[in-house]
Amino acid sequence: MPIYVFWGEDDFAMNSAIAQLRQAVLDPNWIQFNFERIMGDRPETMSEGLNQAMTPPFGMGGRLIWIEEAIVTQSCAESLLQELQRTLPKVLPTSTLLLTTHKKLDKRSKSVKLLQKHAEIREFSFISPWKTEEIIKKVRQFAQEKDVKLTPRGLELLAESVGNNTRQLCNELDKLRLYGEKTKKPLDEKVVARLVAVNTQNSLQLAAAIRDGNESKALGLVADLIDLNEPALRIVATLVGQFRTWLTVKIMVESGEKDERAIASAAEIGNPKRIYFIRKEVQSLSSQQLIKTLPILLELEVSLKRGANPIATLQTKAIELCRVCKSSSPRGR
Repeated sequence: MPIYVFWGEDDFAMNSAIAQLRQAVLDPNWIQFNFERIMGDRPETMSEGLNQAMTPPFGMGGRLIWIEEAIVTQSCAESLLQELQRTLPKVLPTSTLLLTTHKKLDKRSKSVKLLQKHAEIREFSFISPWKTEEIIKKVRQFAQEKDVKLTPRGLELLAESVGNNTRQLCNELDKLRLYGEKTKKPLDEKVVARLVAVNTQNSLQLAAAIRDGNESKALGLVADLIDLNEPALRIVATLVGQFRTWLTVKIMVESGEKDERAIASAAEIGNPKRIYFIRKEVQSLSSQQLIKTLPILLELEVSLKRGANPIATLQTKAIELCRVCKSSSPRGR
């Protein structure tokens, strides 16, 4: 299919896919004649890109037209929609049309519905940090692509270390591949721990510090995360996801549910074996304590969206959350 739509915020993963597409389509000796990169944020430049896609390649190889931030991935005027309707079915098989955007596609718009019929659509979004099973799956996929053999525990430790950072994942796998050339054995957690740079300040650790009622550690982690340029709203999204997971598991357990598969399904957790560890994580908390955290997290999100100072607001609410979790737990006495 000569038409692609790439969307999402993971620039590293998207740019890697674009580089692979360029390599597959273009002849290196004819790139300057057959590669066009156009900003598609205006109707006139969008039209220019569509017209270029109807031009046959010059010399050897194919032709690649890359339209960045294409407005048709959201919505467009009727005249541009008609041009899209005329062009997409007639894109030459020797030409490849690539539309990219950082924004989520508006699937309600006519232009996006048209793209869904004629284009291959790929998402390049960051996996939510609390979705550990998806992160492990991604790490396993990238390790296989780079031919890096890891033990199960080595794979898990690598996933814990890099989180949803695709750039760091690729860098660390390249490092591990070079090391692995010396041995035919899968690399275990000891090798991974020795070679991989571990980010010790992450939002999941902040959630754990709050759960334990550890105010000083929570305040330190907030400061570290902001220093590492972690967006405040992304930190809040991780906290909300983690506390909702803990609450769902706790409510199911308190209701007498013992089937780990049923609990995992309710909490949207892919691996039921994780339920054993999550139950231990919230053993000292009641469902009522966890319920009280959600309005605080909502207040935190609203304050940040209204322009409140990120570090001061996060630290204030972190203390408030710690005190809720410490209020009647054995650790807080």
